[in-house]
Amino acid sequence: MTSAPTTPVQASVAEVAQVQLAAEAITAAVETVLSGKTGAVRLALSCLLARGHLLIEDVPGTGKTSLAKALAAATGGSVHRVQFTPDLLPSDITGVPVWDQDRHVFEFRPGPVFANVVIADEINRASPKTQSALLEVMEEAQVTVDGVAHPVPRPFLVVATQNPIDLEGTYRLPEAQLDRFLMHISLGHPSPEVEERILTGRALSAPPPVHAVVGAQQLDALQDVVARVFVAPELARYIAQLAAATRGHQALRLGVSTRGSLALVRAAQAQAACAGRHFVLPDDVKAVAPAVLRHRMMLTPQAEVHGMTTGAVLNEVLGGVALPVPGGVR
Repeated sequence: MTSAPTTPVQASVAEVAQVQLAAEAITAAVETVLSGKTGAVRLALSCLLARGHLLIEDVPGTGKTSLAKALAAATGGSVHRVQFTPDLLPSDITGVPVWDQDRHVFEFRPGPVFANVVIADEINRASPKTQSALLEVMEEAQVTVDGVAHPVPRPFLVVATQNPIDLEGTYRLPEAQLDRFLMHISLGHPSPEVEERILTGRALSAPPPVHAVVGAQQLDALQDVVARVFVAPELARYIAQLAAATRGHQALRLGVSTRGSLALVRAAQAQAACAGRHFVLPDDVKAVAPAVLRHRMMLTPQAEVHGMTTGAVLNEVLGGVALPVPGGVR
């Protein structure tokens, strides 16, 4: 006789307080090398705590790689950086079997994807075949070679960067690949005041190195806490209604998938935990919705001709779906 599955214990106030303290420490560490980007840093941190993967898209020189490297350094664990190029092969990422002459067997030699944080620099410069090498590991945290599954370390995060304006020699990320990224963010240029401080500081001295403020094992435990942050049934219904509204929107030929709905729940849980709450509010959902949903939506050709954007459509959807009634969140 099999026992019924147990329901995970909801995160306590004390556990969430530990997440908040760690989030503040990581944010402070990252901001020592990336000034004036607090919003983007917090979104990236929420993505990490939600066990998601992050795509950073922006023009050159805005700090995409700096954010990826600083986030990796602040969270400890192993870090591998892969420069994606047109001649990069899938085995260059996942690993390859190598013949062991002494034992007369093939031995798997792990690729750079076997790390806690993998920085995929300029991911859209690799061929679609090479990009697809990340599909399995981003979804299942394992690499299958010759029928044998090789799990990657925990926690596991892919931080990818890409340049939206340099189209020569690049390949557009397919929808299946984009859907694997929990968040898609951009950094933008700093304000003149912040840029002045950056220029003055860099002229005086080099930026300080980012030291780990949490270890890999501690981060894994914090992610477990985030996964247990309470989501009221009314809030889950609200998220499902948001997804349904995108699927039926006349300006979209591709709406948000169920994976996207789950991603929104996870990101909202992380947002709530970073704010020190053991339950999710509608404001948490709305705060992370643009970063989680926009890249999962595809405009119709007619909408593109009329200059519409997925961001504008999402704002319309968020404004058109009624918020959950009070009393469902505790």
